Amino acid sequence: MSARRYEDVEFGEDLPEVLPDVGMVNVKRFCHATGMLAARFMDHEAAKQEQLPGAIVPGIMSQGLLVAAIHTWAPGCVVHFVDTVFRAPLLVDSHPICRAVVTDKDDDTRRIEIDLTIVNEAGETRVMGTAKVEL
Repeated sequence: MSARRYEDVEFGEDLPEVLPDVGMVNVKRFCHATGMLAARFMDHEAAKQEQLPGAIVPGIMSQGLLVAAIHTWAPGCVVHFVDTVFRAPLLVDSHPICRAVVTDKDDDTRRIEIDLTIVNEAGETRVMGTAKVEL
């Protein structure tokens, strides 16, 4: 994908949807790389013993998935800020969709504000947030 230019970004523009890999192999790889070795992230049965519906994707991994979605749209952009709200667990081995939309452009700073969501297969919002980026 070619580099995005601030001038070409439109208010209300939808970023391309991204289908991230939250399969057990990928989540375990992330957990080992970050030292987040809690069983609730890597074992469905252990997570159920903690009253969860199954193993859950670590929150910081969800944030990384959203930032990766931004970089799919604008490779090389600088992400200055990401804020997220975790509404419900994102389950390992599910098939989520990352969605985003441009909600503001600041001509003085040339920064773009983007609203972010991760929804599950049922269309239920699991993670939502906001990012400020500079192209």
